[in-house]
Amino acid sequence: MKKWIKVIAILLAIIILFLATVFVVNVICNKIEKGKIQSYGQLVPVDGKNMNVLIQGSGEETVVLLPGFGTGAPAIDFKPLIEELSPYYKVVAIEPFGYGLSDDTDKERTVENIVNETHEALQKLNIDRYILMGHSIAGIYGLDYVNKYENEVTAFAGIDSSVPTQGGNDEPFPSGMYKQLKLSGFYRLIMKLAPDQLVAPDVDDAAREQIRIISLKNSFNASILSEGEHFGPNFKATEKLTFPKNLPLIFFLQANDSETEGWIPLHEEQIKNSVHGKVMTFDGDHYLHHTRSKEIAENFRSFMEEIKSGQ
Repeated sequence: MKKWIKVIAILLAIIILFLATVFVVNVICNKIEKGKIQSYGQLVPVDGKNMNVLIQGSGEETVVLLPGFGTGAPAIDFKPLIEELSPYYKVVAIEPFGYGLSDDTDKERTVENIVNETHEALQKLNIDRYILMGHSIAGIYGLDYVNKYENEVTAFAGIDSSVPTQGGNDEPFPSGMYKQLKLSGFYRLIMKLAPDQLVAPDVDDAAREQIRIISLKNSFNASILSEGEHFGPNFKATEKLTFPKNLPLIFFLQANDSETEGWIPLHEEQIKNSVHGKVMTFDGDHYLHHTRSKEIAENFRSFMEEIKSGQ
């Protein structure tokens, strides 16, 4: 019995030491990495906080890029697409609160708040006519956005964008578990042991390291957790909305989505009443703009030119 007690005590001590080490290493790394973050873009005052926005290109038309859920550093994540679009358009990459270099916020991440904040940022930049191009969950926010600001948006392009009726978004979001993963340092440990979990485009090592650092900084912050908790209500809030009939509408989708049933038909349903609607598919994963930016940019430009030539 004494031997077993001794063995258990040693095991408990090892576990406690391990947990303490993971926690302390995470705290130290957070402080070190904070000083390594390199600024990009510009800060725009929105609702009493600062929202980071990257602007590149000087074309007559403006394309506003909106990120998918949890994208660590949107302006860097969109880098390949920005490089393809910026020779022809003024490209504005929005980093919502809690993303990239923007401030975090305790304000609930309802679709209404997110849309209003995005609009305020564009207003502060004196941008009042633009194309919205959004990835993933931005399909939900974009749908609400174009209905509220129909006179400002000239087209919508979705990159494997979400649809209100796709289902599977009413499960409870495990905020508590994610918060503990971050606070304990175990999320950093997981990222270290499985670095391929970092979702990043084909960029140089310096840019990839910035994505890693900023992603760790923003992981499971108040904004991200709130947004996850509002998945169900946000999808519900937009399920009866449709894109305006005369708004040019194009979707770039992965050809073989095995996670969402009827992925392509769901988007075909969204364009069925559009005067100018189109669905295009590409081989690739959910982050199509990482590998198909050239095709997305070229086909988007052709789509818009066809509409203009037909008017």
